Amino acid sequence: MGDMRVECYAGYRADERPTRFTLRGHTFEIIEVDDRWYSPGASYFRVRTQDGDYFVLRHDEPQDVWTVDAFRSARERSNLPEAGQVGLS
Repeated sequence: MGDMRVECYAGYRADERPTRFTLRGHTFEIIEVDDRWYSPGASYFRVRTQDGDYFVLRHDEPQDVWTVDAFRSARERSNLPEAGQVGLS
């Protein structure tokens, strides 16, 4: 996903953890870093935003590029419209 900017807390290392990010003009406040893991050249953060949505953010450290690798909405499936209600049948 393009057009992404991430602000981070810098503690014992730069970009230690994300605190908020802007994606396509919308700013998301991160209220919790649920999990983090590392691979060669990249760090991953599963975060929960103020809306309750979960994102997996990937930081490609050598290029200093952030991307969204996954998203899960906080809305319950029962609250989603049926396919016919949105013109999908």
